[in-house]
Amino acid sequence: MSEKTTWERFFDAHAPIYDDNVFTKNTAREVDFLLEELLLPPGGAVLDVGCGTGRHAIELAKRGYVVTGLDLSSEMLARAAEKAKAEKVQVEWVRSNATHFVFPARYDAAVCLCEGAFGLLDQSDDPIDQPMSILCNISRSLKPQAKAVFTVLNGAALLRRHQNRDVAEGRFDPLSMVESSELAPREGLPEVAVRERAFVPTELLLLFRIAGMSVLHLWGGTAGNWGRRPLDLDEIEIMIVACKTAEPR
Repeated sequence: MSEKTTWERFFDAHAPIYDDNVFTKNTAREVDFLLEELLLPPGGAVLDVGCGTGRHAIELAKRGYVVTGLDLSSEMLARAAEKAKAEKVQVEWVRSNATHFVFPARYDAAVCLCEGAFGLLDQSDDPIDQPMSILCNISRSLKPQAKAVFTVLNGAALLRRHQNRDVAEGRFDPLSMVESSELAPREGLPEVAVRERAFVPTELLLLFRIAGMSVLHLWGGTAGNWGRRPLDLDEIEIMIVACKTAEPR
């Protein structure tokens, strides 16, 4: 890979404490939910994009699925490999930027959860091209009619949270739905300037359609509160359940 992106640097430094985050504590229930939606064949192949320390990938492998976990952070993947070894399961770990990977259409399902890659912009990333590239890469890796589940930042919540002064001072761009902030990867480390992209449901329908996927459901997707329920305007994430119906345009 080329020079590290801002998010790669952030997650390399954040890896030692990632599993301490509150939103990581519902893995088994989340995988139960995923399996109900994905309708996988026994021993099916699953692609986890932005897998982090592997919590969903490892849980899926424990249940007998063949899993590939992809992430841009070598430190997050190192933690994932340690955890998989401790759990005595096999997962294929791939280090790659999600905008660049190329796999054959071999997967029965894909997941991209907790803003894993989708919408986490490097300083030079285009806010349309970046998510579009990730969607197309995932779509190309899926078998026909395979399903995928994503959770992405909720644009309605960002619009409701920000004010005109945030726009004037460069913290939020309502035209691109990009929020700019500075985050410390963990206590004692300097802050990193990051950009995050949020989405509204109508554009998600269009982006997925261009990528050859039909959106089946748009639900509230906040970690710890997954369910087949309408989106709350103030919640952090939207869940998308989609099915591959064509090749990307």
